[in-house]
Amino acid sequence: MAKVLHIFNTINRLRERYYAASIGKQSLIKILSEAEVAEQVYNSNAIENSTLTLEETEKILLQIHLDRYITEREIFEAKNLARVVSYIDTRAKEQELTLDIILSLHKMLISNIRDDIAGRFRNAGEYVRVANHIAPDPKEVTGRLEKMLAAYNANSHENIIKRIALLHLTFEQTHPFVDGNGRIGRVINNYLLIREGFVPVNIKFIDRKMYYEAFREFNEKGTATTMEEIVGKSLTNSYHKRLAYLEGAHIMTLGEYAKKHKISHSNLINKANRQTIEAFLEKGIWKIGVSQNKK
Repeated sequence: MAKVLHIFNTINRLRERYYAASIGKQSLIKILSEAEVAEQVYNSNAIENSTLTLEETEKILLQIHLDRYITEREIFEAKNLARVVSYIDTRAKEQELTLDIILSLHKMLISNIRDDIAGRFRNAGEYVRVANHIAPDPKEVTGRLEKMLAAYNANSHENIIKRIALLHLTFEQTHPFVDGNGRIGRVINNYLLIREGFVPVNIKFIDRKMYYEAFREFNEKGTATTMEEIVGKSLTNSYHKRLAYLEGAHIMTLGEYAKKHKISHSNLINKANRQTIEAFLEKGIWKIGVSQNKK
């Protein structure tokens, strides 16, 4: 509890800095959001076993020819998710998250992949299993999701890390769709974060093992500690990246920073992973923003 509170307090400070630094820089914020779409798409699809690399994802979104054969499904998975990620950046500010919104996001995601299941919850007889977890009966889906949203809204006094972590775990445990649950679940996280004035997070493929451990912990113990850690670190990472650009810092890799300041690179990486320094992952590379006065 103390650890989550500490991260929450850190995020509140970063959020205040972000709002101060963003004044008059809407065009830069827009560019940062657009540049991040491919990374969001790559990481979310990779967690679901997509074979696409980040570079291939970028090429698909830019409509550049690829050097190898890619299935039509993977191409649509990349394009559709990019469309959803871009869409919620504006939509979340306009409308509260509802079951109808969740269904419309799913339809956008699964269209041209499996039109028979796009935009609808599981029907009678459509059971799904994730690892050892068997999702609840389809007839329970709507009720569970309504309770999930009600609990999220009722606990508005709680810190955002705990609320998002619990909602995400509940959504994935319910597994309301035949396909696309993980990707929609991560989109919903960002829909709610954006709506409440926070920046979106990008749960990384490299954290996949820890991510699935969070679901095991929730299913076996009913606790959300690991997911809270993932959400908290992802949120600080997102703020660190945006602040580096918005505050006009000199951005360098941690390797360059370590060499310049004669510091252990591995020690810096450990601190970056714990988010105890203002480092951020960009295209799989750890970077840090250094004040122009301290270069």
